[in-house]
Amino acid sequence: MTNDKMIHIAGRFIGPDAPPFVIAEMSGNHNQSLDRALEIVDAAAATGAHAIKLQTYTADTITLDVREGEFFIDDEKSLWKGNSLHDLYKKAHTPWEWHTPIMQRAKELGLICFSSPFDETAVDFLESLDVPAYKIASFENNHLPLIRKVAATGKPMIISTGMATLTELDEAVTAARQAGCENLILLKCTSTYPASPENTNLLTIPHLRQLFNCEVGLSDHTMGVGVSVAAVVHGATVIEKHFTLNRADGGVDSAFSLEPAEMKSLVIETERAWQALGQVTYGPTEAEKKSLVFRRSLYIAEDMKAGDIFTPENLRIVRPGHGLAPRYYEQILGKKIIVDADKGVPVAWQMLG
Repeated sequence: MTNDKMIHIAGRFIGPDAPPFVIAEMSGNHNQSLDRALEIVDAAAATGAHAIKLQTYTADTITLDVREGEFFIDDEKSLWKGNSLHDLYKKAHTPWEWHTPIMQRAKELGLICFSSPFDETAVDFLESLDVPAYKIASFENNHLPLIRKVAATGKPMIISTGMATLTELDEAVTAARQAGCENLILLKCTSTYPASPENTNLLTIPHLRQLFNCEVGLSDHTMGVGVSVAAVVHGATVIEKHFTLNRADGGVDSAFSLEPAEMKSLVIETERAWQALGQVTYGPTEAEKKSLVFRRSLYIAEDMKAGDIFTPENLRIVRPGHGLAPRYYEQILGKKIIVDADKGVPVAWQMLG
């Protein structure tokens, strides 16, 4: 089962017949500076990315102000070790009053801007800004009331699939569709930061498309652009990557974010991968036909007189390709030539007795 309906977000079509839709995720890489946030928008537009995405929440809408136990990050391997969840989200959140200037700057630059709401109040706020689409983050893909609230807006919805079991994904997709979502995109996602290529499992992408009959893409937390490019080959029509001006500047997500030159490369290389998909085909393409002449074929390698016998010395398989095909080499050896032929003449059937 395939999805024949093309989705569009703010006039930009998404689907197999369009280049991959590349989303630059700002997240908390603004480092609590509106000026830096606007610089990130400018830089994203300059890379050729199609969209910039925000995250809409406050520390109080996403967690409790508790600084111990399960509300404190003490995992030695975590990028955010030593923070309480509340402190982390307070540092990472994008102030709601910044949304309008950020979205206005994106609009001026021809960049689509939308957001991930993390609770129902964020949806109401984003509706007041008339965002063109919504993204449900992996950590919220089990928040069915939020999914229903977003679906009821009737706008395209992107859901990241990180950590979700097949049953949980089915619940999320069913909730979205029953609440009115007609334009759904699922993003294969591995919710580790950074993620490893070995833990990415891109073969899930075509399986998701088949199971849920919707567009599928990749929310990519690996380093570099290789995994995203490979995802396009497996049918990804949307690519999302975290974006920063400079990883060295720090920030909650900077360690696994792309810098501008890398994001530009991502846009270029994912479109090249999409262009290369083509269709199942054999034989020379139109573009290759002019190269056929440079294939090997049978040529006279020594001057020959009528009545001479073809031998390995006077019959060679060489370039260019104006003579008989190499498949006839053994068939012609031992036969007589019936005309005089100089070295360098292509072999033709009319020469044979």
